Amino acid sequence: MSVAVITGSAGLIGSEAVRFFAGLGMQVVGIDNDMRQFFFGPEASTRWNQQRLERSVPGYVHHDLDIRDFPAIERLFSQYGSEISLIVHTAAQPSHDWAARDPFSDFSVNATGTLNLLEAARQHCPQAPFIFTSTNKVYGDTPNRLPLIERETRWDVEAPHPAAQGIDEHMSIDQSKHSLFGASKVAADVLVQEYGRYFDMPTVCFRGGCLTGPSHSGTQLHGFLAYLMKCTMTGQPYTVFGYKGKQVRDNIHSADLIAAFYEFYQRPRAGEVYNIGGGLESNCSMLEAIALCEEITGRPLTHSYVDDNRSGDHIWYVSDLRKFKAHYPGWGISYDVPRILQEMHALNQDRWVGA
Repeated sequence: MSVAVITGSAGLIGSEAVRFFAGLGMQVVGIDNDMRQFFFGPEASTRWNQQRLERSVPGYVHHDLDIRDFPAIERLFSQYGSEISLIVHTAAQPSHDWAARDPFSDFSVNATGTLNLLEAARQHCPQAPFIFTSTNKVYGDTPNRLPLIERETRWDVEAPHPAAQGIDEHMSIDQSKHSLFGASKVAADVLVQEYGRYFDMPTVCFRGGCLTGPSHSGTQLHGFLAYLMKCTMTGQPYTVFGYKGKQVRDNIHSADLIAAFYEFYQRPRAGEVYNIGGGLESNCSMLEAIALCEEITGRPLTHSYVDDNRSGDHIWYVSDLRKFKAHYPGWGISYDVPRILQEMHALNQDRWVGA
């Protein structure tokens, strides 16, 4: 049987990948040791999702492994060998703020963990597509140098500037403030590209905008849409950091991202890079997201504002999806922000309000 190895398998993107590729008849091997609880506390634990996968996905095999432990990772890859036909690497430390608290843990998870997986793949299944969830933070704060204009509820880039179509893969990753998280992801991103080019392996970096969906264990430091909806539903206070609340993010639903993974899996390329997010079809400012959450829930959000933005944070980031769509014309965005939030509200009543 064809085997898919998925890291961060109990997280938002990992669990969506587990269900999708198991649905294709693949044997899914998950790697996840609930580091998210270590990073962000009990409210961010993914154990609930792991248990749901073990109950509901036939044949799913879970391994409570740390991707920093190369001998353990190498043994697992050796066990399945050439039967591995896909690796989806979503495990990460995902927060700017947290990385500054513990740079060694951040770098070892994001960079060394990625190197361990790439080397295990090279040794045991070099033909398997290696899909890496990178981040738009590899561009650092360079997007903040765009000619931004202020509107009533958001910042924007006006045509005819090329970035009005979104930020493409030609933006420089040099001479900018990345945050330590961004730096560790740059290291991983470049490693994934290099294994593809140097060893001719089918590797890809998906530089994601905001990845979201109903299975997100959102917390203050990561997963803003999920955490925002959770706060609106429960009455928990929310803090907006800087930029007048007009900062813009594109948001891609986990199902749309996995559909992009599947396109690459079917027709892989070596050492490829794609910016991926909601693009022009699915983006919002913080103020716009708050208004949508309040409209959907019928409740006001208890929130406060502080002038200080998070260091290196983007004012405006929308992904240019044209390169990926040109390579894979059958793919497109199916969820916009209102639909994402409506689904998040509908499917988390018991988990958030009933808790």
